[in-house]
Amino acid sequence: MSDLLKLTGIVLLAAPAGEYDKRVVILTKECGKITAFAKGVRRQNSPLLAAASPFAFGEFSCYEGRGTYRLVQAEIQQYFREITEDYESAMYGFYFLELADYYSREGEGEPELLKLLYAALRAMIRKQQPKKLVRYVYELRVLVLNGEYPEVFHCACCGTTEHLNRFSLGRNGFLCETCAPGEGRRVETSTVYAMQYIISAPLNRLFAFTVSEEVLEEIQWIMDRFRKKWVDHTFHSLEMLI
Repeated sequence: MSDLLKLTGIVLLAAPAGEYDKRVVILTKECGKITAFAKGVRRQNSPLLAAASPFAFGEFSCYEGRGTYRLVQAEIQQYFREITEDYESAMYGFYFLELADYYSREGEGEPELLKLLYAALRAMIRKQQPKKLVRYVYELRVLVLNGEYPEVFHCACCGTTEHLNRFSLGRNGFLCETCAPGEGRRVETSTVYAMQYIISAPLNRLFAFTVSEEVLEEIQWIMDRFRKKWVDHTFHSLEMLI
């Protein structure tokens, strides 16, 4: 038998497997995304009953098998039950899990994505930012981790950092007023600053700001179109939010 592994992670997905078991997908700091089977977990007296559920965050003890793991113990630090108690919050939360599932890889540690997901879920229960803003902050930073985000610091045409006031989907970024007469959508300077902040801010300050309704609407317009252009995937929880 392989050695017992202790992995820090968040459950992204849980589904029935057989009569009493569950198949869980966990995003872990050490091994990236793993698939684990929890034997007998659907029995009412199982000590893993609550741990083998989406949003559960903590330390998972597993044995590694051929391509899968066997979950035998868990010490859960946070269940994020506040998210599941509200329908809209739950849909946002499940979208966060889906996005992490889509972008995470097996066999490669995912400490930054795990920390980002945890921070976004914490922001949802703190309620210091609108849910929609938390969503787009998280979404943009996930794209940053994967190196496919829009150009927000320089004009996507000439490279200047001055007078960025339009966003062009065709050029995948902001344009300056000299390069962009009539091209793309005009945006507020505050929108440019907000997106620059989202991309560059340290994680502990990422969910500690707010924006006006106008700026949030412009961020939404940009991110929705950028995601549809570059992310070839249907997120079922996102469809419930639209």
